[in-house]
Amino acid sequence: MARLARTEGLTDIQREILSTVRDFVDKEILPVATELEHRDAYPVQIVEGLKELGVFGLMIPEEYGGLGESLLTYALTVEEIARGWMSVSGIINTHFIVAYMLKQHGTQEQKDYFLPKMAAGEIRGAFSMSEPALGSDVSAISSKGVRDGRDYLLTGQKMWLTNGGSSTLVAVLCRTDEGHPEGTPPHKSMTTFLVEKEAGFGEVRPGLTIPGKIEKMGYKGVDTTELIMDGLRIPADRVLGGETGRGFYHMMDGVEVGRVNVAARGCGVAQRAFELGVAYAQQRQTFGKPIAQHQAIQFKLAEMATKVEAAHAMMVNAARKKDSGQRNDLEAGMAKYLASEYCKEVVEDAFRIHGGYGFSKEYEIERLYREAPMLLIGEGTAEIQKMIIGRRLLEEYRIQG
Repeated sequence: MARLARTEGLTDIQREILSTVRDFVDKEILPVATELEHRDAYPVQIVEGLKELGVFGLMIPEEYGGLGESLLTYALTVEEIARGWMSVSGIINTHFIVAYMLKQHGTQEQKDYFLPKMAAGEIRGAFSMSEPALGSDVSAISSKGVRDGRDYLLTGQKMWLTNGGSSTLVAVLCRTDEGHPEGTPPHKSMTTFLVEKEAGFGEVRPGLTIPGKIEKMGYKGVDTTELIMDGLRIPADRVLGGETGRGFYHMMDGVEVGRVNVAARGCGVAQRAFELGVAYAQQRQTFGKPIAQHQAIQFKLAEMATKVEAAHAMMVNAARKKDSGQRNDLEAGMAKYLASEYCKEVVEDAFRIHGGYGFSKEYEIERLYREAPMLLIGEGTAEIQKMIIGRRLLEEYRIQG
């Protein structure tokens, strides 16, 4: 393993898992990632390989057929996968968040039914909060779930659904006014519904349409979609946890863990950018010597490596805090903010080191240059992270009297 971004104190099992995943990334992902990305092709063979490795059940408890590993193990796995191709880590991350929400908040029947199939990768998860008009303002959602006998009828339009086409289970956040008096705060009248569907596009079940893939500048391969509900009938036993009004808390718990994983993605992409930059700098010659021997390039490499190391350390700290049972929203927000910003900067420096060749689609850094900006937005923008961090700091450092 490389000198940078090492993690101390891992168990033998953790080291074995990470070694296996890194080997898979080097042999099965890196050789094909850029070609698949340029075609915007879904990585079917890669996903099947990850199923066989057990990655889809990494944090699902052993009693449900998973590996029962920690958030730290998962985050370090995501870091390795993102180093190969960030889109693959997105396929895993949304699945993982839904499995985590089920594990933490699902009824026993929901856990028994969904988690074994999710651990095997037979059911693939996605989750949906955002809508076309609201961005980061989750409390303003307009999608509704209305009681109709033993069922709910869901109506509304969702946006930015990662795995929207390939998933077969979507955790969807809707507003439900049932049992909530007038004047109830918006975040206390939301419910998470577990929506099962067929994989694919078009009308995937009565009342539910996945129109097609959204064309993106980067983060290709993984499908990002809208989700349109028009009288979608969902049985009451598919309300997550069996109780309405708890959806906002379910989603925020999932996103908090998801932010650690977005930080891990940033760390992985930054590591790959550094690897590409430091290798190219030793091969490319100007003025009679490799550009790595020019002080200007050495300064860039020094800054890049320091950022890789710092982001990794913050990500590991946030994961370990969650694993210990402590509140980690401050650490997760800091890790996600720092890792995504540093990732963008490290990728840009590697791009600059490549000079004109960085602009060519023949070189891998061109792909990373288009992928990195997504991390500044996903799981809450950098500005949202700073708001969360600022509020938590004021809670911790409130002056007395």
